[in-house]
Amino acid sequence: MDLDAYTFLHKPSWDRLDHLATRRKKLTGAESDELVRLYRLTSQQLARLQSGTAEAELVAGLSAVLTRARGRVLGARIDTLREIGHFFTHRFPAAVYRAWPWWVTVATVFLVASTAVGAWVANSESARRSLGLDTDTDTLTRPGGEFETYYYEHPHDAFAAQVWTNNATVAAMSLFTGVLILPAVYVMAMNALNVGISAGLMSDAGRLDAFFGYILPHGMLELTAIFVAGGAGLKLGWTLIDPGRESRPQALARQGRATAAIALGLVVVLLVSGFIEGFVTPSGLPTAVRIGIGALAELGFLAYVFGLGRRAVLEQETAEAAGHPPNGPEHMSGNPMRTPSNSLGGDPDPVAGATRSTLVATARK
Repeated sequence: MDLDAYTFLHKPSWDRLDHLATRRKKLTGAESDELVRLYRLTSQQLARLQSGTAEAELVAGLSAVLTRARGRVLGARIDTLREIGHFFTHRFPAAVYRAWPWWVTVATVFLVASTAVGAWVANSESARRSLGLDTDTDTLTRPGGEFETYYYEHPHDAFAAQVWTNNATVAAMSLFTGVLILPAVYVMAMNALNVGISAGLMSDAGRLDAFFGYILPHGMLELTAIFVAGGAGLKLGWTLIDPGRESRPQALARQGRATAAIALGLVVVLLVSGFIEGFVTPSGLPTAVRIGIGALAELGFLAYVFGLGRRAVLEQETAEAAGHPPNGPEHMSGNPMRTPSNSLGGDPDPVAGATRSTLVATARK
């Protein structure tokens, strides 16, 4: 397909659709019918462009026109609360579920590495010397020492906010340096080393029960969020190396959107783990109860991902197999304007037009 000729041919109808979608005055009956007709036709044309080698900028511009037109057809802006609900019931859990082989691998390597470091530190003085650790760690490991007081020396709300910020920073670094791979690996390795050193020192002092009593309530969910961030970041980096059947820009754009969805969702997950660390971990509740609360939060998140996330992915795959791509507002479920992506239909009358850059400029207004 000659892309320039195709764009030149259909540009006037795209401009007309955008004009009807953005006009402030109320549309007449004939104009409303025209809006619906152009919306259906342009949706078919966009599907044809997406199946070819159209420039990403052209596709994005035409998608924006369709989004505005859909809003005009439905007579209202997209419901913000509904979009938030859709994000947390579909987009976020589906993105985490799709990345599960990556973050489960990260979790496995992290836990094996931190366990190995912990055993090394606990059983070897040369290990502690190699790592530059003090020979006298009593101030850290004794009952009421620095390891324990870290969790309750500050007001609960301030501490919860602090750990949320710190963990969100670590997650963001793991996510968005993943495109370079090595920086994300370094961040994860340093965290595994720190966990292993703390476990080793507490084990050497005979206080491994206290270590797990303070780490597990919040650490199960917190570390899972870090693993998800690291796995999603590495998946983004690997997409740059191996984009699969898509072009590299298309694959990066797709995975970049999934990574951004994961980043937004993890903010809430880390907020929950920060609340547990700030209010449950240092509380006077029995250790078994505190760990139980953490375990419930962890199991809830895993059920959310592998239950709701898996179902959302299956729904998306079913829609794609039926020829209804779910990406973008114009393909949301319940959209009365949706048409099959492989249905090309008829074309509008040939008329003179402009260039693709003009369309992009129009779509951005």
